Amino acid sequence: MPDQILNDISHRRYNPLRGSWILCYLCPGNTRAQGERNPVYESTFVFVNDYSAVKEEQAEYKPEENEGDLSSTLLRATSVTGKCYVITFSPFHNLTLADLSPNDIVPIIQTWTGLYTALLSPTSPLAAIAPATLLPPQSHGSEATINRPQQQYRYMQIFENKGAAMGCSNPHPHGQVWVTTGLPEELELELEQLKKYRREHGGAHLLVDYARLESEKKERVVFENAAFLALCPWWAVWPFEVMIVSKEHKRALVDLGGEDVKMLAEAIAEVTRRYDNLFETHFPYSMGIHQAPLEGTDEEIEASHFHLHFFPPLLRSATVRKFLVGYELMAEPQRDITPEQAAARLRDSGGDLYRN
Repeated sequence: MPDQILNDISHRRYNPLRGSWILCYLCPGNTRAQGERNPVYESTFVFVNDYSAVKEEQAEYKPEENEGDLSSTLLRATSVTGKCYVITFSPFHNLTLADLSPNDIVPIIQTWTGLYTALLSPTSPLAAIAPATLLPPQSHGSEATINRPQQQYRYMQIFENKGAAMGCSNPHPHGQVWVTTGLPEELELELEQLKKYRREHGGAHLLVDYARLESEKKERVVFENAAFLALCPWWAVWPFEVMIVSKEHKRALVDLGGEDVKMLAEAIAEVTRRYDNLFETHFPYSMGIHQAPLEGTDEEIEASHFHLHFFPPLLRSATVRKFLVGYELMAEPQRDITPEQAAARLRDSGGDLYRN
């Protein structure tokens, strides 16, 4: 039997076959699950998740390490601590990102930036350029929300699950922010490739080169402005997968200037509106931001490149979805339509939001 404590704490478990690790209503004035009452907010609102997946304080886990013991080799686990935040996008219950104008999305990006800045390691090269921050909830008296954590966290994952199909249990449009002591699996894999490309190409940045290439070819581009490119990646797994990537090398949110923020908001609005228009439905997806760690080596910080992933499950209609099963689970992903076909359909889904 595993140590009993693993039933009660957040932790990561090691998979020796892959050499990888696995991590085991919101309206203004409403009372949340744990009894806290939301303030009467007018823009975004941040609070600590009532059902946090990781916590700042938990019992210690120190497994015995016995040389030659198979359990120490094959049944490895390490504790994970962190903090989980929720960010409501708007005080209005029925407005998703697709309904919001770029100007309405700007405060959301500013809130993401405020949280990132507040939790950024003072030893990070990014700390020198990060602006002083007062997070939005401070004006609402939610001081506990913005207190600095008790320890320095390694990574911040900003994400949104939209729709019941993606496990969203609360209908009020919102996103989440998790900060953890470890670097998550997907980020570690990406960062290794970004560092490798930079070493092998004389300091060039993989996603800068890729964005320039895609901008020239136009085959997989969904939307483009002066600072950002939204495209269906050459390597996309999900049918209408989209990546928003900064054209210039931006390491994290704090690298974005005022005009960059406006253009990122425009790109997010364009992608989410086209999703909803494609099948005339509230298009479900998981969206996440990948950027520099809160704490890392100079090489890790400089190799990081700010970008967003959108992973949506719909395939042929509002009711027909893609499942990663069978061959996809046991061998490798396969696509039902090409990224070029997906990009063309999303390009054709521009214009006003269908429900307006």
